[in-house]
Amino acid sequence: MKNIFKFLSPGKLIDNELELILVKKIPANEEKKYVPAYNFEMKNSSTSECMGLIHLRIGNNENIFYGGHIGYGVKEKFRGHHYAARSIKLLLPFAKKHNLNEIYITCDTNNLASRKTCELAGGKLIEIVDLPKHNDQYLNGDRKKCRYRFII
Repeated sequence: MKNIFKFLSPGKLIDNELELILVKKIPANEEKKYVPAYNFEMKNSSTSECMGLIHLRIGNNENIFYGGHIGYGVKEKFRGHHYAARSIKLLLPFAKKHNLNEIYITCDTNNLASRKTCELAGGKLIEIVDLPKHNDQYLNGDRKKCRYRFII
């Protein structure tokens, strides 16, 4: 029997001027081995200006092992305010509502800004892994990923 995933309401996710606004719910894609996901915009709660994006993936499989539960990007003009780290912290209780007791975020070994973001958000570097040759990231030129664990 197929496991039926239920999307939940994230409620209000806000930290001072930073607010996460749910923009899309993405169902699982079994063929591509994608787990269900939520896409959020990082918005300024006063101006509604989009400062970046963050995605929360729910589930565990090989793609999550190498790609992580959370992916993010902050627009260049908004960098330096720790919006990604603050957004991760806002998403952790929501991940817990999906029975995730720990989540993983991966990043390139040379992406020092992303590594710092993970550490600021409370993640611990647990390993640096080699990407398998069949992985999409490997096919795009990546070879290794840092894996950070966050206990919720």
